[in-house]
Amino acid sequence: MAEKYPGGVQSVERVFELLELITDAGGDVTLSQLSLSTDLPLPTIHRLLRTLVTLGYIRRLPHRRYALGPRLIRLGEGANNQLGAAARPQLKSLVDQLGETANMAVLDSDMVIYVAQFPSRHSMRMFTEVGRRAHTHDTGVGKAILAQLDDEVIRGIVQRAGMPTPTSKSIGDIESLLADLARIRERGYSIDEEEQELGVRCFAMAVPDAPTPAAISVSGPVSRVDQSFAERAVPVLRNAAQAISDELNHH
Repeated sequence: MAEKYPGGVQSVERVFELLELITDAGGDVTLSQLSLSTDLPLPTIHRLLRTLVTLGYIRRLPHRRYALGPRLIRLGEGANNQLGAAARPQLKSLVDQLGETANMAVLDSDMVIYVAQFPSRHSMRMFTEVGRRAHTHDTGVGKAILAQLDDEVIRGIVQRAGMPTPTSKSIGDIESLLADLARIRERGYSIDEEEQELGVRCFAMAVPDAPTPAAISVSGPVSRVDQSFAERAVPVLRNAAQAISDELNHH
C-alpha cells in the first residue's frame, strides 16, 4: 500500500498507488491482483481505473487485466531527459579525468534505458546511443542497478525480459547472475567483462538514493580499461554518483 502523506489529496494518492502497483507487477495486472494489493474498496479501484483508461494512462486488456498506457511514455521520456541533463556535467568530468566514454542509464520496466552520454575523445570507443534500451543482466549499468534490488525482484525482471547472451562471456542463467550481483554488492561497483561486446570493458556504479533506479558507467577497449584504470576509475565514479544524487535530491 502506498505511503500516505499528511495534507495530501486522497484521490491523487490513490491514483499513483494504482499506477505504482501496476508498475511493480511488471506493467500489467489483473483486477483481482490489484484488489489484493491495496486496501482500496473495489468500487473505488473500478472508478479510478475507468478514469485512467479514458485519459490514456492505463490500457484495458482482455480477461480483466490492466496495463500502463501510452500517455505515460511521454511523461517518462520527459523525466528521463531531466535526469540526463542533471548528470551531464558529471559525465563530462568523468571523461575529462578518465578519458573514456561515460553513460547514465535508468531502469525502465524490465530493461535499462540510456538517458545521457559524454563520449570519449578516442577514435576507438564504445558507441551507445541515448535512448537505447538494453538488458540488465549483461550491462554494467544494468547489473549495478540490479545489485540494489532484492533477489526475488531480480528474478522477476530477468524472467520477463529474458537472458540473451550476445557474447561468449555473457551471463546466461539466473544463479550465475545472482552470484555476480553478490560480488558487486561487496565491492560497490559492477563490471561488464566483455558481456555486451567483445573487446569492451565497463565499470559502473549505482546512483545512491536516486528517484528512480539509476547508474553511471565508464566504458572502453580492454586494452585501455584494465586493472590500473579500475583503480583510478572507482573513486571517481563514486564521487560522480554521489554528486548526481545530491543534484537530483536537491531539486
